[in-house]
Amino acid sequence: MAKKRAGNSQGLSPAALKRKRERDKAAAMSSWGKYKKRTAQAKKCKEGYDYDHASCKCIPKKKNRAKNSRSGAVRRQYGM
Repeated sequence: MAKKRAGNSQGLSPAALKRKRERDKAAAMSSWGKYKKRTAQAKKCKEGYDYDHASCKCIPKKKNRAKNSRSGAVRRQYGM
C-alpha cells in the first residue's frame, strides 16, 4: 500500500495532486458543474445530505458520492 501524504487522502504525488485539483476545478466550472451546484443549492438538503441528480432527491453524502459514476448518463437526462 502506498504511503499517504499530508493533505492528500489518495496518496498522490505533489505533481499529480496539482493536476487533479486543476481537473476538478475545470469540471466544477463547466456549464454542467455550475448547473449541478445551482440546483443542489436550491434544494437546501439538510446537514450531511447531498442532492442526487439521478433520483432528484436528497440522500446521505456517503451514499451519493459512492454511487456516482462518470458515465454521463445523468448529464444526458438533463440535455447537457
